[in-house]
Amino acid sequence: IAARGRAFARLLRGGRRYALPWLSLRRWRVRLLLVGAALLAGLIAIAFAIGAELAIATHAALIHERPWLTLLIAPAGFAALAWVSRRFFHGTEGSGIPQAIAASMSDDGQVRRQLLSLRIALAKVFLTLGGLLSGASVGREGPSVQIGASVMHLLASRKRHRRIASSRDLIVAGSGAGIAAAFNTPLGGIMFAIEEMCRYRAFQANSTTLTAVIFAGLMSLAVLGNYTYFGRTLASLGWPDGVWPVLACGVAGGLLGGIFTRVLVASSRGLPGRLGRIAEGQPVAFAAMCGLLTALIGLASGGVTYGTGYAESKAALEGSAALPVAFTLMKLAVIWLVFASKIPGGIFAPALAVGAGLGSDLALLLPGEQDAAILVLGMVAFLAAMTQTPITSFVIVMEMTANHQMLLPLMATAVVAHGVARSVAPVPLYHALSHPWLRRAEKRVHEKRQRPAHPPEGAQGAGAPKATAEPAAGPTPAPPSSADAGAADQRL
Repeated sequence: IAARGRAFARLLRGGRRYALPWLSLRRWRVRLLLVGAALLAGLIAIAFAIGAELAIATHAALIHERPWLTLLIAPAGFAALAWVSRRFFHGTEGSGIPQAIAASMSDDGQVRRQLLSLRIALAKVFLTLGGLLSGASVGREGPSVQIGASVMHLLASRKRHRRIASSRDLIVAGSGAGIAAAFNTPLGGIMFAIEEMCRYRAFQANSTTLTAVIFAGLMSLAVLGNYTYFGRTLASLGWPDGVWPVLACGVAGGLLGGIFTRVLVASSRGLPGRLGRIAEGQPVAFAAMCGLLTALIGLASGGVTYGTGYAESKAALEGSAALPVAFTLMKLAVIWLVFASKIPGGIFAPALAVGAGLGSDLALLLPGEQDAAILVLGMVAFLAAMTQTPITSFVIVMEMTANHQMLLPLMATAVVAHGVARSVAPVPLYHALSHPWLRRAEKRVHEKRQRPAHPPEGAQGAGAPKATAEPAAGPTPAPPSSADAGAADQRL
């Protein structure tokens, strides 16, 4: 009887040890907070997507009857967005992916909050919608990454015992959730988190990332349904005839993407000559100039260069409309104008439109092949070359078109384009842009910490009591030496 009693006690202790994790309120609180943040990130991304469609439709309706209105709307919109983002919402400029990467590279919480916060996320939504209303060639996918990372970063805690996951893991998970909700591509979101956000370190946020991507995708599925971004494309390529389109798209897309990456990185460091002085000294006026040039290119193209390029690319894939021969160069020009003006907005979706234009041009040189298949290869080639994420590129495009028959041609094209682009631009675009963002955020935090906590003596307000005694006369104390200042900087 005693032996049976001891065995029963051991069984109870073992069962309690396995049951306590499931009964722990703290563990369930952690899970519910993680799921809630993922659902919130997905909901904001979905509302962003719906707003983007309304903004594009509104702009199209405005210029349909009176195309000349774009000469007023675009410069005014660009100037207003540049002023608002610089004046009130630092960290919202540009794509948003470099900010998320820069935040993941920092161990300073204040630096991360300069780049990721709920305030920045909400401002990013409305400012990007303003860009689409102005006719700017911006996308919502890059901003969705910053939005997802900002929402998930809200769960970061300074106290170790309350920590759900590390700040870096939460940023990575939110970035993947943003891509998954924006494109309805859960596999693409996971691959983006691994290949782009964890490019130079081991991927360790597997459970956190999977949870965020799954629930953000479920939110997209619940609101928008099981849709594909470009519909269903049934195009395919045979063997060995498909080798030539793969090589042509891979080499051409790799060269074009690599050159464009170098142009964007060089532009981020400053424009040459008088143009650079205007962009640096009068950024709002320079943004208005970029808006005017965007409007002129839009008028010359018949309106196909406005917005993300999604509608034009989808029509070309379906065969209902053809892209102009000069569409690729014109789309590259308006993307550069948005980038140089530094207004909020991504370049991920416009890059897909550039790839579609490249595929359309190459299809003219490859008669006898399916044009839709070459357009898809062009998308993958340019995206893989510009971002230097070949796996993410072919997975996202495959999910966007729901065409698994093109898997091997897409993989081969992405590998060829990535190899060619690496020889032209060794540093990936988003990582090259993330380092200036990190330096600027660290500089702002450093300046904020150096500000005195109390006003200096003698700077009292009108109602403050005056000093009753004058300081004793004596020699003025010497200013601190450079060695003392260096020591203070080192302590900071």
